[in-house]
Order: sequence, then structure tokens, then C-alpha cells
Amino acid sequence: MPKQSNRYFVYILADVDKTMYTGVTADLYRRLWQHRTGAGSKFASMHFVTKLVWFDETDDVTVAIGSEKQIKTWRRKWKLDLVESGNPGWLDLADGWYGIEADSESSSE
Repeated sequence: MPKQSNRYFVYILADVDKTMYTGVTADLYRRLWQHRTGAGSKFASMHFVTKLVWFDETDDVTVAIGSEKQIKTWRRKWKLDLVESGNPGWLDLADGWYGIEADSESSSE
């Protein structure tokens, strides 16, 4: 699990069909839990976008917010390329964080 103190995270969540959601937070662990329990964004809960497939961290909140805004303007292909450059299997990068493992069906893409 990523270090949380004085860090800001830009992240991309996805579902099995690679529908993506981009967000920013100072507490990635808590925010991902919110998404997974339906208390996150309306879009993520409506589309079951709960698998963490990419994230970046910085100690500058302005950089984090700027990165999130920039990624949100990108074409879908660019986002796909970003995820696949570091996570070609679209694995859940948070697998095991909460004491449970992602089921094999949702993590095999």
C-alpha cells in the first residue's frame, strides 16, 4: 500500500470492460474503499468501476490536481496506453489491501 502522509494521488479505476474513472485524493486507501463500498463517485458506483489500475503520487497537491484534470481531457486511447505502459494485464493494484483478494474473473483482462 502506498505511503499516505503528505502525499497526493492521481488514480485510474476501471471495470472489466475497461470503463475508466480518474480521480485525485490525499488518502488513496480510504478513497478506494469508498469507491468499492458505493460511497465514492456516482459515476464509479453506477458503472462498478472499482479496480485500481494506475496511480501516481506526488507531494504537491497542485501537481496532483493538474494531472487529474489533464488526464480527464485525454482521449480514451491515451488513457489506455497510460495504464498499459505500467500495468499491461490490467491487474488490480490494490489487490489484498483490505484483506481480500480480487476474484480471478474481475482481475483477468
